[in-house]
Amino acid sequence: MINSLRALGLQCDEDYTSSKAEIEGKISAYQGLVIRSRFSIDKSFLDRASNLKFIGRVGAGLENIDIDYAEEKGIRLIAAPEGNRNAVGEHALGMILAMFNKLKQADNEIRNGLWRREENRGQELEGKTVGIIGYGNMGKAFARKLRGFDCEVMCYDIKNDVGDENATQVDLDTLFQKTQVLSLHTPQTPLTVGMINSPFIDRFNHPFYLINTARGSAVVTSDLMEAIDSGKVLGACLDVLEYEKTSFEDFFADDSLPAGFQKLIESEKVLLSPHVAGWTVESKFKLADTIVEKVKSFLKE
Repeated sequence: MINSLRALGLQCDEDYTSSKAEIEGKISAYQGLVIRSRFSIDKSFLDRASNLKFIGRVGAGLENIDIDYAEEKGIRLIAAPEGNRNAVGEHALGMILAMFNKLKQADNEIRNGLWRREENRGQELEGKTVGIIGYGNMGKAFARKLRGFDCEVMCYDIKNDVGDENATQVDLDTLFQKTQVLSLHTPQTPLTVGMINSPFIDRFNHPFYLINTARGSAVVTSDLMEAIDSGKVLGACLDVLEYEKTSFEDFFADDSLPAGFQKLIESEKVLLSPHVAGWTVESKFKLADTIVEKVKSFLKE
């Protein structure tokens, strides 16, 4: 990406180790900033970025940026959801197929000398009703992956008229009535934080499976585990967690895991991955290319 940005005539400096305070001390010299998620771009940071014209986020979400204040200061915000949407769609599909076919359980048993065929009888995704909440780049990519499975695919979104040939847009009541597999593809906003809680789960007519490749903050872990214990949620595929920290390993080291999270990591009905749904070899380059193209378009305006 650096070479591509330089090819646009830009002077580019790299810094992956300085603290936030150190970056604040020199950010006024720059007109553009390309980031991942190492620290938040808050009001204090933006006040020091007196010459900043754009911020490029190599990823889909902008929740680590004070969006309102950045826009108030006339800073263009550039995200790249197009770059890893295919990766997220494939990961979500892979997780639910692995859960339906008990691949984690079967693999562990074989490695321990057990050959249990009936206990590992799977189920098929074909014919299931899949509900998608959030029908932007990621939700649409997942729906496209489902085309070969003869599923009924529904989507719910706060925007109107986002449904397409891969998913029928419905209201929440219809989603609650018919969903057997629920997949989250929402950004982190005040509307989505804690969205999947006990009252929300209780509104579903059928027991269902949950996939979350979006943001961990959307799911209240303790409520999810209660629903798994009761059988209302049949299983959960989670690439993101409510309890993610800057250093996830340190979270275990302090011996203070919340009870809900302790139950989650012990449950055989939960499949976990470390926030890597959009983190493929290919998406690394697609994300960079997307940012470069959007910066190029911005410079032409």
